[in-house]
Amino acid sequence: MTPRAGRSTEQPAARALALHTLLTLEQRGGFADDLLHAMLDREVPSRERALTVELVYGVLRHRSFLDWRLQHVADRPLHRLPVLVLTALRLGAYQLLLLTKIPPSAAVNESVALIKSGRPVRSSSTRDWTGFVNAILRALTRQPPPAPPDPHADPVAAYAVLYSCPTWLTRRWVERFGAEHAESICRATTAIPPLTIRANTLRVTRDVLAERLRQSGHAVGPALVSPVGLTLEKTGPVGHLPEFREGLFYVEDEAGQLIAPLLAPRPGERVLDLCAAPGGKATHLAALMQNRGTLVAVDSSPSRLGLLADNVRRLGIGIVTPVAADATTEATKVSAHLKEPFDRVLVDAPCSGLGVLRRHPEGKWQKGAEQLDQHRRRQRRILEQAGRLLRPGGVLVYSTCSTEPEENEQVIDEFCSTHADFHREPAAPWLPDAARGYVTDQGHFSTVYNRHDMDMFFAVRLRKAAS
Repeated sequence: MTPRAGRSTEQPAARALALHTLLTLEQRGGFADDLLHAMLDREVPSRERALTVELVYGVLRHRSFLDWRLQHVADRPLHRLPVLVLTALRLGAYQLLLLTKIPPSAAVNESVALIKSGRPVRSSSTRDWTGFVNAILRALTRQPPPAPPDPHADPVAAYAVLYSCPTWLTRRWVERFGAEHAESICRATTAIPPLTIRANTLRVTRDVLAERLRQSGHAVGPALVSPVGLTLEKTGPVGHLPEFREGLFYVEDEAGQLIAPLLAPRPGERVLDLCAAPGGKATHLAALMQNRGTLVAVDSSPSRLGLLADNVRRLGIGIVTPVAADATTEATKVSAHLKEPFDRVLVDAPCSGLGVLRRHPEGKWQKGAEQLDQHRRRQRRILEQAGRLLRPGGVLVYSTCSTEPEENEQVIDEFCSTHADFHREPAAPWLPDAARGYVTDQGHFSTVYNRHDMDMFFAVRLRKAAS
């Protein structure tokens, strides 16, 4: 549980930006990366930018652990504190307990300063909380840490604290996988993911891209599983790289890079991406099609379709037609773009995102078990539309970035049980050799438990009967 070290020379502005981001997530929800991109898109010095990102993601990844440590030195329940006070305490505790290069005095004093200034959001309470925050954080530095929870006595309670996983999710994983396997998955939610990119093979090979990045002074290496993937280190903002602006790559986790090849589209075919924005899978499909054929990219959000259009232009793709439509109901609107059904359909379904919590750790605190069935019902409706739009003999791939069977196996079991004209095909023939170990006994692709530092994805390849 050792994050990247922070810096001791940053100014308080970074902490104020981090506080504002965390408060906004607490009060309005949303995605941390979207909020940070909107704020840090302004003229923010690079060192402050780096510390802001470190603090936001660090607190989100380790929130339960921080609260557990804070509660041991607090004289009142944390949930009764004003949200501003609790968030400032978490920021201070993260710096004190999990960053190695920030002096304790700076962590304490700047956390108190956030309360004193009331920026960026004032608490509704009229009490002066500065003395309380100062005392709690100093107690963290003086009192010996409590004994950690014992996983042998209660693995659910222990992993919920040690790896800051919600109790409901930790319990599900322990019951489903057993304590040892569940611990690995819980631990993965606190990890800092690698920066992985997919070479845009319409413009460059992976090897040529890697060499160009090396010549620019970047540490780069081949991905371990994806044949078109690279890992990057010490790049700064990716969007500032010339290679990004020239459309030579797309930022995408290695597991995500294995989904489009499962569909195996061919040049000249009619392909549908039914949940396409912001365009990772669609642009990969276009590259596999050598930019020849028809690719209809559907999403219900016009703003997200704008992101897809931007990515399509940047990568030099000419075969994608964006369509704003509800994938659960508007099959007619989609089919109007072709006189014939599609040869292949990808359903990269909206889901809980529990397989990408290390990238979106705010999801730990925004999601609940009750949402799984809501997703399952929507996913079934999308599959129904996809099945109608696929030609006889065509291929459909269903994928999610979820770990849970309600959104994965159960959706496919229900669909196949009511659609005798669809049958599953083993995923292995469509995967690179290094990924074939992630094929389940049922022939599904799953990286829920993987040794290659990938996100957790699930995918199934289905074929519709020829007649």
